[in-house]
Amino acid sequence: MSGQGYEELKLLNRKIDELVNSYSNLKHECENLRTEKEALKSSLLDRETEMKELEKRYERVKLSGALLGDGENATEAKKKITELVRELTIVLLF
Repeated sequence: MSGQGYEELKLLNRKIDELVNSYSNLKHECENLRTEKEALKSSLLDRETEMKELEKRYERVKLSGALLGDGENATEAKKKITELVRELTIVLLF
């Protein structure tokens, strides 16, 4: 093999090694990102569940305040009670 051919082969081998190393690093980084994504999805679901529970609690507190005669919330409480009675009536009729 000529000297130039040998040098080209060494260069090609070096570039292949660099590509393999880059591929390995990117594969590892991709796996880390997938793991992080799953952790973030789980955290987001937990936060959404917590937010829904807090919204329910807030509505209950607001309704109980209205039932105690808390001014502007009293009208809203009456509407909510009327709505609940209608829903119960519909459910009981069917």
